[in-house]
Amino acid sequence: MSIMLWLSFLLLYVAPGEAVTPISCYDDRGGPTDWFYLYKLPHLPHHPKGDGLQYLLMEPGSEGWTEGAVLVNNSKGALGRTVGQLYKQGEAGEIAYILYNDQKPKETDLDFAVRHEKGHTKGVVLLDKTQGFWLVHSTPHFPPPKGEGGYSYPETGEKNGQNFLCVTYPLEKFQDIGEQLTINEPLIYDCNIPDSLASSVPSMAELCGQSQRKGSRSTPHSLILSNRSVELTSLAGSTFTSFAKSASFDTDLYHSWVAPALQSNLLVEFWQDSIGILPSDCSQGWEVLNVKTISLGAMEKFSTTKDHSKWAVGKVDDTGNWICVGDINRNEAEEKRGGGTVCHSNSAVWKAYRTAVVEFYPCDG
Repeated sequence: MSIMLWLSFLLLYVAPGEAVTPISCYDDRGGPTDWFYLYKLPHLPHHPKGDGLQYLLMEPGSEGWTEGAVLVNNSKGALGRTVGQLYKQGEAGEIAYILYNDQKPKETDLDFAVRHEKGHTKGVVLLDKTQGFWLVHSTPHFPPPKGEGGYSYPETGEKNGQNFLCVTYPLEKFQDIGEQLTINEPLIYDCNIPDSLASSVPSMAELCGQSQRKGSRSTPHSLILSNRSVELTSLAGSTFTSFAKSASFDTDLYHSWVAPALQSNLLVEFWQDSIGILPSDCSQGWEVLNVKTISLGAMEKFSTTKDHSKWAVGKVDDTGNWICVGDINRNEAEEKRGGGTVCHSNSAVWKAYRTAVVEFYPCDG
């Protein structure tokens, strides 16, 4: 879809004398965008940009990372404008949303016990009767429920690096997205699918309804698909591939599935400050190599133990220029939990992520 056609599409929803803006990802300038990648930088005390609130951004047409116009906790930034749409909608508005996070806001001891039965998956889905966005991210306790009244970014998310991928999709893609989320087995802490949209997205209506029924048990693992990939075409025509696995997949997402599916050797960045880390793996015919250190923009090199992001990038640029952003780590515990990643082939985005990798662990240790 051309830029002019994209603008014309949006203008169709502005009635005379009334500013009606369809749900979309937004950029730092306050305009709708088909997609964006956002990298929240970690807190590095000795670096001028290391306060834990700085971020880098890429969107269609970008040749590389650009510095965020504001801080990540500011409602005028790309993330704040995008997620902030949820809190501006009246209770009677024709919008549907699902907020899910295995570490939900204001987590209790009981929540801590329950979340390990759910997928290691985090995200936001927000849509109206024509379109919406799916935001995949890695930040615990984010975002606040709709009833909280406005956008905010948790202090607990400042210490480590975090990643976000937002894509704007037409309404007809959200049934597929709901089916992918069903496989992921998300911990939903806030949702609403109005009757006016339920027939268009029955998978999401079922997910939301199940999370709201007190005393109801989750669908047994045996009745959920082990894994599924699906192509999702954005509003402006870009192709993304969603990989979703459930607990029954019972192995690593990247070396057992994503690398052979993409036919690409992968460098995988994930939270490595935990137990049971899976080593780099070359046993499936493709290299899946754990990232060791990263450098972004002018920021000094930092370790993966300071980065809570979960992404994978093609090792070389001749196997599709793949970049994948998701919500699951490479460790033994998460082989047995749901989660996924969303992959996209784009040379500029690939280069930005690939050049960020300074060191990685080879398969020989």
